[in-house]
Amino acid sequence: MRGVTRSRNSILRAAPGALAGLLAAYAALAVAELVAGAVRPAAGPVTVVGGVVIDRTPASVKDFAIRTFGENDKAVLQFGIYVLLALSAVALGALAVSGRRRAGAAGVVSFGIVGAAAALSRPDSTGWGDALPSLAGAVAGAGVLYVLVGRVIAAEAPAAGSAAVEPPAAGSAADSPAAGSAASEVSVGAEGSGGGWNRRGFLGVAAVTAAAATGAGTLGRFLAGRRGRSAVASRDALALPAPASPAPAVPSASRLPVAGISAFTTPNHDFYRVDTALVVPRVDAAAWALRIHGRGVSRPRTYTLDQLLARPLVERDITLACVSNEVGGPYVGNARWLGVPLAGLLAECGVRPPSRGGTADQLVSRSVDGMTLGTPVEDVMDGRDAMLAVGMNGEPLPFEHGFPVRMLVPGLYGYVSACKWIEDIELTTFDAYDPYWVKRDWARRAPVKTQSRIDTPRPFARPAAGTVMVAGVAWAQHRGIERVEVRIDDGPWQAADLAAQNTVDTWRQWSFPWRAAPGGHTVTVRATDGTGAVQTERRTRTAPDGASGRHSVFVTVL
Repeated sequence: MRGVTRSRNSILRAAPGALAGLLAAYAALAVAELVAGAVRPAAGPVTVVGGVVIDRTPASVKDFAIRTFGENDKAVLQFGIYVLLALSAVALGALAVSGRRRAGAAGVVSFGIVGAAAALSRPDSTGWGDALPSLAGAVAGAGVLYVLVGRVIAAEAPAAGSAAVEPPAAGSAADSPAAGSAASEVSVGAEGSGGGWNRRGFLGVAAVTAAAATGAGTLGRFLAGRRGRSAVASRDALALPAPASPAPAVPSASRLPVAGISAFTTPNHDFYRVDTALVVPRVDAAAWALRIHGRGVSRPRTYTLDQLLARPLVERDITLACVSNEVGGPYVGNARWLGVPLAGLLAECGVRPPSRGGTADQLVSRSVDGMTLGTPVEDVMDGRDAMLAVGMNGEPLPFEHGFPVRMLVPGLYGYVSACKWIEDIELTTFDAYDPYWVKRDWARRAPVKTQSRIDTPRPFARPAAGTVMVAGVAWAQHRGIERVEVRIDDGPWQAADLAAQNTVDTWRQWSFPWRAAPGGHTVTVRATDGTGAVQTERRTRTAPDGASGRHSVFVTVL
């Protein structure tokens, strides 16, 4: 009987222990958010720990996450962190309520130490102040767990004098059914107050804790939002100057009237986003500045946004592609960009390309969140439209795409050229410095590979027999697309109709009217770029320098 009672008491204690652990975690995160809002929002524990996870995740796992979750990969990571924290909180609550209250509180503190270490290890860390959110949250969480579990343990202590009650003698009135019923009532009443755990008292403290934590978290979000509101206001107030060198109007012949094909110009809200930022940086344009320095820079300079906007701006249509884009994937888009020619800016600082005696062959761009990208200086200064972009499709850059300034170099994958939220350019050499992705075994140099994609029909479509319009886009930035061909099953390659080429730096739409017969068919596409190179059929993965192969779809013609 005593074993059953002991087991029942353990179960009764487990529930408040788990709740105490969850409330401690909630309070810890709320206090951390409050302190981060006052210190630096990017130093919040979930953000910094998530950043460390991203940095240390193997490339193959990152590619799997992007393929599986797309642009929701960061939300999935954050959800996973919260689930892990919740499970750990339940375990620490159970540990504390089992009589190891100090050990449970110490466990909460250990999580805070991990968060503080992660904050200080981030490349954008501003110093010891970044450790404060995690440490303050841990102290608050440990205190909450200690107090709440203390309420449970204190309530389980026998009521004063109850242990001195003598058991009734055999045959006494206590053996009667009425006495048994009364004893049962006494037991239940004690469980609600002194003999078990005081539900009312515990839940009262828990409710106060939850309310206080909610208030702290709300205030923290308000403080963080206030910082972000100045950045939003600076973007809203920014009036982009007219370009000194405007892009010509896109010819109507560059846009094919085919249902299901990608629009020639990708709207900002549809433009792909692939980066490592768990929280999108919101930079106040008034406080932003760009520093250019390093090897071969005879005149180091720092530019404000106003100074850049006062220079002659160029406007260009440029297609960007992500190195994580699988064959036929969605991480490519075309936009009209407005910006400052980067080659002229570098020349003003005294930089020369290696072909003209320059001592630096790598340009390392750094973003406000510490990301580093390495770009060949020769490519930046060879006459292509490399720029520091300030506008995208007629408006200031969206925050997700790098406001206030990002870098673009046509013909190179984004991970070696398209630094968002840029704030620093350092001239160096490939031998002297490995940027972020190179340290993770991606290639140092990564020109965009010739690619083509079938947009319509979609995979496993079931079109009716007759003429089926096959259409899509092809791209080979800085080389252009010369020809696109389509093959049905194992038949011959047939030339597709090409839309007019806008520039060699943009993708090109194509279409092919297919006289489809009933049955299952595989449709494959290949492109030939402006140099005469034919898109290879050899399939490779995205690492280390971009996927290769030919896109195909299987359809069933009815």
